[in-house]
Amino acid sequence: MKNGFLLCLICLSLAVVKPMWADNSGMGADNFEMHGGKRGKVPFPHRVHQEKLEDCMACHSMFEQKSGEIERLKSEKKLKKKKVMNALCIKCHKKEKRAGNKAGPTKCNTCHIK
Repeated sequence: MKNGFLLCLICLSLAVVKPMWADNSGMGADNFEMHGGKRGKVPFPHRVHQEKLEDCMACHSMFEQKSGEIERLKSEKKLKKKKVMNALCIKCHKKEKRAGNKAGPTKCNTCHIK
């Protein structure tokens, strides 16, 4: 009985926790471009951010993990224009820079490409 219970717990934990050796399916694209309005598109190194932050919800607490979600929320007036950029991107980049760490860009024209 005790061994059966232990085996059941091990199997359940393997089903719930993604093992390190598993492939990266479901992790999203390595890189993609976001709509950047009049200033131009914004190339986004998604995988770099995943590896650095190690917590998807650091960004995705504001929007779901699916392509085009930011634009959809903005078009439905559920997310203000520039909210993600100001509240997440630039804020985090400036915090990292102040801490003396390698940080992403903090100026508009560094990210937006026409």
